[in-house]
Parts: sequence; C-alpha cells; structure tokens
Amino acid sequence: MDLGIRGRQALVCAGSKGLGKACAYSLVREGVNVTIVARGQQTLEETAAELRALNSGAVTAVVADITSAEGRALALKHCPSPDILITNAGGPPAGDFRDLTH
Repeated sequence: MDLGIRGRQALVCAGSKGLGKACAYSLVREGVNVTIVARGQQTLEETAAELRALNSGAVTAVVADITSAEGRALALKHCPSPDILITNAGGPPAGDFRDLTH
C-alpha cells in the first residue's frame, strides 16, 4: 500500500520495542526516514539494525529519555522537523487509577 508518505521524517518515541517498534517498522516500509528514541541502547541498536535491513527509509537511533527536557532536545537535534510524531512513551505508573493523586 502506498500511503504517499515516502521521504517524510518521523520521530517515534519508545521505538525500540512493542507498539513503537511496530509503528517504526510500518513507517520505514513506506519509505519514511525514521528517528527512533528509547532509553535502552542495546535494544534500540538491535531494532535500528532490523529496520535498516528493510532497505527502505533511513533510520536514526537516539538513546534518550523523551520524558526529560534533555531527552527531547536530543531527539529534536536528530529530527528537528518531524512530519510524523509517534508519542508512545511515558504514562502513569501501574496500579488502580483511583489511587493516583495527579
């Protein structure tokens, strides 16, 4: 399927596994240049290698915590003008939502 997004720039947060990895995979297959961001270097590099093996879009791996100002700055340094943003990071701690204070 051609979604008409070939050559676009995407920033995928928490892109080394799970939903983020699946999004990055689909984007790369469409020819999108993807920057994947995650905290774990080894898993991130393994995922980047898998995505690069698709030989479609360019893949940049950035080790950073996107929930911090420093992490966001580093991600945007590598992908300053994303056309596509996948915000797949963070969230509340596990537990009953009624016990959350904020």
